[in-house]
Amino acid sequence: MRIEARAKINLGLEVIRKRPDGYHDIRTLFQEISLADGLEIEALSGAEIRLEGDDPLIPWDETNLVFRAARALRERTGTRMGARLRVTKKIPAGGGLGGGSSNAAAALVGLNAAWKTGLTRDELAVIGGGLGADVPFFLRGGLCLGEERGDRLTELADLPPLFAVLALPPFPVPTALIYGSLPPSALTSEGKDSKIIRFLRSGELGSLENRLEETIFRLFPELQVYPAQFRKNGAALSLVTGSGSAVFGLFRDRAGAERCLADMRARGTAVLVETVPRAQGR
Repeated sequence: MRIEARAKINLGLEVIRKRPDGYHDIRTLFQEISLADGLEIEALSGAEIRLEGDDPLIPWDETNLVFRAARALRERTGTRMGARLRVTKKIPAGGGLGGGSSNAAAALVGLNAAWKTGLTRDELAVIGGGLGADVPFFLRGGLCLGEERGDRLTELADLPPLFAVLALPPFPVPTALIYGSLPPSALTSEGKDSKIIRFLRSGELGSLENRLEETIFRLFPELQVYPAQFRKNGAALSLVTGSGSAVFGLFRDRAGAERCLADMRARGTAVLVETVPRAQGR
């Protein structure tokens, strides 16, 4: 069995407050995109879980989210079966694109089918939430509003097809570093100055923002060039996705995106992707 594990971008991200557990409550718009890893799954009659992948910088051991997802599903269902899992990576690690979480969600879906454990998507999402805050989104796909840690999800109507150019800098950005370095000015109040809430009412993409960017650019100033270049090329929206390091420019037409892609490739690694509607993602 082979499953695609698609990436996401954050069309907006607001930080509401720091939680007692050390994490932050956020408000964000998750959008599934066509960039995807591949996950091959083979059920085994024995109890062993074998995991391998083609990126030597990623640990393919018991700490990996895919392995943890397999173990969590087995513990939840009591199955005695095992599996061989192989991940072919195209989503760069540490880019804010959710590759690890997407891999874990794909593993839950694939193993649920391969092991015939019969859990619903909602039941898989409960398991996924224990693995990471982004995992439940990848079990829904499309466009979702994420609140609390990002794991309280509201499915939203799909936007018209959009094209995104992703600039992929050759280094990761540690999520914990960014959230641990946020100044009080990065916080968004409950609703009165939320540009995401404004977008949900008006549909105006250009007003969205990522409130992590001030901190990201302070710590990684070399990333500041990308949004300016995307806007110069006519992007309707350009933001760092999540905590970075990837930066996207969003276009309403493919021709504009392709022109921008040629310019961005002259500056480093860049790829052209499309937004994925919920029905196609499932």
